[in-house]
Amino acid sequence: MNKLSLNNQILLGALLGVLFGLWFSMLGQESEISQSGLYAAKLTGTLFTDLLRMVLIPLVFTSIVVGVANLRSHQQMNRVWQVTLIFFMSTMAFAVVLGLTAANIFRPGSELQIAMFQNAMQDFQATQMSLPEFFAHFLHSLFQNPIAALAQGNVLAVVIFALLLGIALVIGGERYRNILTLMQEFLELIMMLVGWIMRLAPFGIMALVLQLVATQDTGLLTVMIKFVAVVLGTTLLHGVVVLPLILYLMTGVTPYKFWLGGREALITALATSSSAATLPVTLRCAEQHLHVKRDVAGFVIPLGATANMDGTALYEAIAALFIANLVGVELSLMQQMIVFATAMLAAMGAPGIPSAGMITMVMVLQSVGLPAEAIAILLPIDRILDTFRTMVNVEGDLVGSLVVQHWIKRDGSST
Repeated sequence: MNKLSLNNQILLGALLGVLFGLWFSMLGQESEISQSGLYAAKLTGTLFTDLLRMVLIPLVFTSIVVGVANLRSHQQMNRVWQVTLIFFMSTMAFAVVLGLTAANIFRPGSELQIAMFQNAMQDFQATQMSLPEFFAHFLHSLFQNPIAALAQGNVLAVVIFALLLGIALVIGGERYRNILTLMQEFLELIMMLVGWIMRLAPFGIMALVLQLVATQDTGLLTVMIKFVAVVLGTTLLHGVVVLPLILYLMTGVTPYKFWLGGREALITALATSSSAATLPVTLRCAEQHLHVKRDVAGFVIPLGATANMDGTALYEAIAALFIANLVGVELSLMQQMIVFATAMLAAMGAPGIPSAGMITMVMVLQSVGLPAEAIAILLPIDRILDTFRTMVNVEGDLVGSLVVQHWIKRDGSST
């Protein structure tokens, strides 16, 4: 194993996880070998994700403070803001349009009967929230006591406070130079810890993939095969074709070079189903393998982990039309435009944790009068779909950091 690079070790771990997961699945859940293996995998996988979450909040806080503070030129800072937000909004909008188009062409759910899922819907209680209530709740979550946000792991509130603190350090200038130096040294220490944690990554990812493969309900996947195929096909189209094409056209970076550099982060996202938990790995890949400047990566990627969710937005758009087909409701063009807007807003407000899209999916359904209880139909198969949409979410953050860096360099050389 020592002769293999960490990238290849992680890839090997993922492949072994698939193989062992299939073996345990064939043996059955009652087998002693399966039970012992799944218990060990759960311990290992939980240890790995807990270690990543341990460094998550201090890493987000210090990377954004340092990133913003080092963008000392106000003109440059404004340009980073502008390019980042334009990129995030554009790719998310494209993802939702792609999802709606695929759902209208293939019409998943039209061949199924809602009666098949009545028991699941009756047993599920959805917490409903109107669009104005969600918007008010979203705004409230942005501005909180920073100490409480740090302690509770509220990534979005930490991002906002770090942005404001970074801007204050820029405006304060040399007077607060010691604080900036302290933050820079703390960030270097956190990145050292991330390097240590990544030594466990091959084993952690093998354990997480093993659990995912071994515990899937293949019977339900077969029943909903058309929906699963449309979601996975469209998600992979966006991740394998659209985002790499945007990257190549805007920066000249080839897909091969990108995937080679970002492989650790993409596989970790696939295994953990959490863009937040993957964030330490994403930052490491951006800086060390893709050679994004720390200032740019430290600003774009933590912000993207909370606000740039291409895969989630695409999934919620398809899922809304799937449920509409399932209950026999034909959504008009205006209603689909409402789905477009709410899917983007809901995806931006979704926390970067496993199956977070399910939390905001209720709002998307409610916006066009679909039964919120129908979300219960999606829950049993959401875990497998969540892995791929999280990988695309993380890919969008990496692509965004490269695009922003390219445009900043271009603007700097043209002035």
